[in-house]
Amino acid sequence: MQETFIDIKSLDMDARGVGHLQNEDGTQGKVIFVEGALPGERVSFETLRKKKNWESGRMVTLQRASAMRVTPKCPHFWHCGGCSMQHLEASSQVAMKQRVLEDNLWHIGKTKAEHIMRPMYGPTWEYRLRARLSVRWVPKKGTVLVGFHERHSSYVADMTSCEIIPRHLSNMLVPLRELVGALSIYQQMPQIEVAVGEDVTVLVLRVMAPLSAADERLVKAFADQWHIQWWLQPKGPDSAYPYYPLGKELYYTLPEFGIRMPFKPTDFTQVNHQINRLLVHKALRLLEVAPGERVADLFCGLGNFTLPLATQAREVVGIEGSTALTTRALENARANGLADKTRFYTRNLFEVTRDDLVELGKFDRMLVDPPRDGAVALALALAELRLSHPDLLPSRIVYVSCSPSTLARDAGILTHRAGYRMTKAGVANMFPHTSHVESIGVFELIPDFQPRAFEAVGQGQEALETQG
Repeated sequence: MQETFIDIKSLDMDARGVGHLQNEDGTQGKVIFVEGALPGERVSFETLRKKKNWESGRMVTLQRASAMRVTPKCPHFWHCGGCSMQHLEASSQVAMKQRVLEDNLWHIGKTKAEHIMRPMYGPTWEYRLRARLSVRWVPKKGTVLVGFHERHSSYVADMTSCEIIPRHLSNMLVPLRELVGALSIYQQMPQIEVAVGEDVTVLVLRVMAPLSAADERLVKAFADQWHIQWWLQPKGPDSAYPYYPLGKELYYTLPEFGIRMPFKPTDFTQVNHQINRLLVHKALRLLEVAPGERVADLFCGLGNFTLPLATQAREVVGIEGSTALTTRALENARANGLADKTRFYTRNLFEVTRDDLVELGKFDRMLVDPPRDGAVALALALAELRLSHPDLLPSRIVYVSCSPSTLARDAGILTHRAGYRMTKAGVANMFPHTSHVESIGVFELIPDFQPRAFEAVGQGQEALETQG
């Protein structure tokens, strides 16, 4: 069969090359998404999925290579789903992510940042200090597999090493296979959660049946040999508890602010501690908090931004949707001597209204760090606040995002309806070699802004649903 070649023009959100077929009359035909292809390349492909207006597939023949192409460091890259961009040179990955952010801001939010900041870089290998490894007994292979899922599959990749987790964890992958295979409950352990702190590495065994006495001896011997701490998780994440050895606390630090942040291995914390430190530093620098100001930290989690902010502001109010999290954040504030400068409230920020903001009172500055769904309710509440209580609007908002599309949607509302200028935006390479884009935007209040209709809000939502 004759191969069909296309020219790749760009990358999509999943790091697939994007090109077009040519119609018989020479016009541009349907769009093709090609896994493994890079901009500037000419490739042939095999189709994996076909729709009326587009196809997706994987590269078969590389006729013309990009200067940005490199040989993946990991031998498992092409079948493991943990990474998607190891074939693209590291600085080019960041440039692509910045382009994704800019494109999303314009096409979804109909807005642009006045200034694009330099990206934040960190280590590109062995950076991932949090991971969830799947565990599966595979009869056909006669072994237990421990690792990430294969690409586009529920199967566990047959990986014996990993370049993005710390070396001591990578060296543990094969011994973990052997350990699980030797346990009586080897078919009742679906995952192992990994968390690396300053002084201890924790592995959380998801156990769906009790360990036998022989199992306990094997598990404890493994901990002694590899210098790790085991936790056991019999049910949901909240059921996890320290098992062996006891005594060491899992924590990370923010040395610039003198913060020591304890956390549980099943808590949400950033996977890349070095980039997290840079991100906290950058966010606080952009926020420019004065000593007498009152600041809101929305979606505050355990206090990752709240506590550093409390070293600079008169008062910081942290808000999160979980009472368990706000309780833990308060405990962290007390442990760091910042309880007198912090308050924590439990609110559903996905349903926050103008009246909620009025009740909370005036904030001089606001930091927003939502999950992937973004903060659309907050942006709309601020737009309504503009109409009824403009004096309560914060003068500056710093928005930290793990999804450029939802940031763009919310930026559109803030700039077109709530009366803010997007003065700066940029990316942080929190997840090298993946298509994940961590970004940050800065919004300045326009005092005499006149609200106007923003049709792109609806268009932006439609674009998000199409991407989904």
